[in-house]
Amino acid sequence: MEDSDLLKVRKDKIEALAASGVEAYPNDAKVTHLSAQLHGAYGQMDNEALEKVTERFAVAGRVMAIRNFGKGAFVALQDRKGRIQAFIRKDKLGDELFALFKTIDVGDIVHITGRVIKTRTGELTIEAEGLRLLTKCLRPLPEKWHGLTDVEIRYRRRYLDLVVNPKVKEVFETRSRIIRYIREFLHDRDFLEVETPMMQPMAGGAMAKPFKTHHNALGQDLYLRIAPELYLKRLVVGGMERVFELNRNFRNEGVSTLHNPEFTMIEFYMAYATYEDLMTLTEELITSLVREIFGSLKVTYQGTELDFSPPWTRITVREALVKYAGLDPAALDDAGKAAREAEKRGIRFEGNQPLGKILMGIFDEVVEEKLIQPTFVTHYPLEVSPLSRKNSRNPELVDRFELYIHGREIANAFSELNDPADQKNRFLMQLEQRDAGDEEAHGMDEDYITALEYGMPPTAGEGIGIDRLVMLLTDSPSIRDVILFPHMRRRETGEPFKAEGDEKA
Repeated sequence: MEDSDLLKVRKDKIEALAASGVEAYPNDAKVTHLSAQLHGAYGQMDNEALEKVTERFAVAGRVMAIRNFGKGAFVALQDRKGRIQAFIRKDKLGDELFALFKTIDVGDIVHITGRVIKTRTGELTIEAEGLRLLTKCLRPLPEKWHGLTDVEIRYRRRYLDLVVNPKVKEVFETRSRIIRYIREFLHDRDFLEVETPMMQPMAGGAMAKPFKTHHNALGQDLYLRIAPELYLKRLVVGGMERVFELNRNFRNEGVSTLHNPEFTMIEFYMAYATYEDLMTLTEELITSLVREIFGSLKVTYQGTELDFSPPWTRITVREALVKYAGLDPAALDDAGKAAREAEKRGIRFEGNQPLGKILMGIFDEVVEEKLIQPTFVTHYPLEVSPLSRKNSRNPELVDRFELYIHGREIANAFSELNDPADQKNRFLMQLEQRDAGDEEAHGMDEDYITALEYGMPPTAGEGIGIDRLVMLLTDSPSIRDVILFPHMRRRETGEPFKAEGDEKA
């Protein structure tokens, strides 16, 4: 039958039930036990022991399968903790409730009461003595979901994906565990969780293109934040010496297996600390998190074993360019030579670019993908780090690191620039880049400069991409596998949208 025909059949069932006085969507059912609780308490008992259990249990969930055999049936019932089987017998339910059962379809949500028994195959089962329909499912569930190759359907109808694919639900349960652990880790170290504006009068805190909107009552344009950084550092100025925020950021950029227009990050700031202190803290955080999730520091991601055992590799940008990109060391201090080295590798830039941007262009294209095991990359060029403190020994570099795992940036951190005059000059440099066509360059945030003029203590700050971290720890190939409702192109715009790399997802 076509879906439209099945929809009509099931609507007809609702009308028939209503005519017989049965409500299709009641809201007064009470559940005493979850499937996992019953399996844990009684799963190891045999029938002789179960005969002595006189308690009656009330469970509820979605019907995932029905095996009929005349005057009885086995029903697979799924709740939030798993599945349990129910045994339906006409002589136990009575004619009226058994007739109700005959109207039940796969996908319906039902309430069943009864005692626990074991079947001949040893499966723990509820022997139904009571049955209620709680919700009628009008559309049939997918029958061959595991064989689908069109990932677009899974992302568009995540609710179906969760219903029929337990592995997907496990990913998001793990995501929740990861977020809870990170929060507790920081709380235990005296960090205060805060909330800062998601709509900002000026986009800042990262080099990215923002989403723009307009507030009618205020009569001004606002931007969805690309990062909470400048607001969190204002709080450090105000005396909140250890703060963090775990929430959404928004960047009007490309969509791929590693990028979603809105994504989750945690940013935290620690007064009287340096970027080196944060390397130690980050290593401690992630290694303890991995051990909490897996009980081991070795994790397999997409067929590659990742070893999180400390200490992790630490390498400077310049060292990485020579080691992994085979860059001529003479090009590290000469923009012309660096540009020629980039061209040899098929990397081209528009207009005259500063040395730091050329070097990072080569790094992004050639080096990143080779950083498989956890690696801290340090000492970034000043030109690409407008908010970072200059290195005391080499003012062309900054005290910054990025953490790479499996060729992906997971975290970005630096000793914060707290000199207001230096910060203003950096903003002016960014304005020149913006005038030259760089849409990701920072604007001039005068209020932030004013805040620094009141004095920010020496501080280090860091951002960790939660989605990418969850990808690694759930063996998920695409960022859209770890976001419940990823952004998709509307169907009416034409061909189904495929993000870069979806063919591997």
